[in-house]
Amino acid sequence: MTERDAGQRRQERSRRRTRARRIRRALLASLVAGSLLMLGAGWVGFRGWQARAHLLNAAGLAQELSADVVGGDIVRAQRTLAALQEQAALARDATGDPGWWLGQHSPYVGDDLSAVSRIAVAIDDLARGAFPALLRTDLATLVPKEGRLDLARLRAMSPELTAANATVQAARTNLAAVPTDRLVTQVRAALGGLRTEMDRLASLTAAADQGARLLPPLLGADGPRSYLLLSQNLAELRATGGMFGSYAMIRAEGGRVNMEQQGTSASLRSFTPPISLDPAVRALYTDLPGIYPADVNLTPHFPTAASLYREMFRRRTGIGVDGVLAVDPVVLSYLLKATGPVSVPGNPTLVSDRVVRTLLNDSYQQLGDQDQDRFFAASAAAVFDAFLTKNVNPRVLLSAFDRSITERRILFWSARPGEQRTFGDSRMTGSLPEQDTVPTVGVFLNDGSGAKLGYYLRPSATLTVGDCRADGRRELRLRFSLHSSAPKTGLSKSVLGLGLAGDPYTARTLVNVFSPAGGAVVGGRLDGREVAMGSGIERRRQVAVANVEVRPGATRTLEVDLLTATTSTGAADLWLTPTATPWITQVLSAPTCSQ
Repeated sequence: MTERDAGQRRQERSRRRTRARRIRRALLASLVAGSLLMLGAGWVGFRGWQARAHLLNAAGLAQELSADVVGGDIVRAQRTLAALQEQAALARDATGDPGWWLGQHSPYVGDDLSAVSRIAVAIDDLARGAFPALLRTDLATLVPKEGRLDLARLRAMSPELTAANATVQAARTNLAAVPTDRLVTQVRAALGGLRTEMDRLASLTAAADQGARLLPPLLGADGPRSYLLLSQNLAELRATGGMFGSYAMIRAEGGRVNMEQQGTSASLRSFTPPISLDPAVRALYTDLPGIYPADVNLTPHFPTAASLYREMFRRRTGIGVDGVLAVDPVVLSYLLKATGPVSVPGNPTLVSDRVVRTLLNDSYQQLGDQDQDRFFAASAAAVFDAFLTKNVNPRVLLSAFDRSITERRILFWSARPGEQRTFGDSRMTGSLPEQDTVPTVGVFLNDGSGAKLGYYLRPSATLTVGDCRADGRRELRLRFSLHSSAPKTGLSKSVLGLGLAGDPYTARTLVNVFSPAGGAVVGGRLDGREVAMGSGIERRRQVAVANVEVRPGATRTLEVDLLTATTSTGAADLWLTPTATPWITQVLSAPTCSQ
């Protein structure tokens, strides 16, 4: 072997040793990295197990806290709150360390870990920043006692309720911003359930905050106020619920509320020339809302309807009121659960589970239109008088109001612009917004029969989110069905009314379908066949109007294709005319357009 060959062999051995050292170092580095990853995964898994246990405990305690509060056991509720705060803090701690932070930035599980962390933060914020204030709130303060509301105590509560509401709204916003596209089923379900509860809680705290701030001036803390209480007759449908058949004037001063004069819309007569209307409203509904008090709410935008009725009342009586409040018989049924049966002199006693039928069906079979309207007005006044003067359970009463507002059965408009702006676009204002946070389709019903067949109608609606388009819009499909449970014979002339559909037992309903704000209505089919629809624009929404006539026992189905404005969301919502029986509804969402 030459010296040259020996040198080459030494160089080769040296290169092999160098490669071996590099491989060993790489293997060692990989082993260390792998061990760290396994250790990190194990740590995150352990902390995740801890967080899950604490979050489950917190969820159970939150339900227990709700039961304690509803049951009026404040001492027990305080103990439950303390336990809830402890579990919520431990869950937040378990999802807030550096290991968890690193896990949130890892593939596959990062989104889930981030979502769990934000859930823990939201529950902890509520346990520390909102629930204590809400627990200190004396619900009885929000209910009249001996016909009077304690406005001084209500104002004293206001700052704390405002702070609690701010915490709830912030937590709700934080959870709403969590992406759900890549979450595992269990985390997505937990987040969805919490969002639903947060929406309900946010609605309640916003209402309590607004109530504490606005009720004192509304109820005469700074001087007397007067309002019109309108009864919506759901037997003859209008877009906001039912025809305004009767009214009562309310006077409020120093927290005390009294009912004064009552009357029917028919007594206000018609107005010629018509009261001036917005051109878009006039194009859709002709001059009718400006002529007849019973037609002011052909539009679903309650501020328009309320301001028109107020002006008609002023012209006929010379009295200017500070606002308008509207309710329907279903609201009375909810309130009667708190007050118990209420007698109406010369008429049947009102009972919760029968009052809707009593007012919307039985009375028309036994009374004429004018007598029925007077009975309706007397019934609303009697129930509200019982609410104001009886010793009622405040939790049952507030639950009744919450449900009524959620279903848009209690509507309020203030003639004072500053106060009206304070309410914003809350459900109680009945304001049809000109911008959407989520694409919203409106389905509003107006009677076209001149009859009182609305009591027998059973509506349902399914809204399906469809494809994303190249122009940034999204397709929607509405499927609306209307069934009539009316008998084929035996109804009184008062129920059958004018019978404008030809057959007096056939219900003619004008179905107004409102597109999302900035969106459009593409076309429609009635029972599978193309149908001609009237059209117009109201509050930046395209409106299609279809005439749907339903015979007794029959069902008609209207399908409408719509477009949103530019959006990437896969969510959508429905806004519906409240009816005597609840709608059956479903919204089928879709993935975002970015997926």
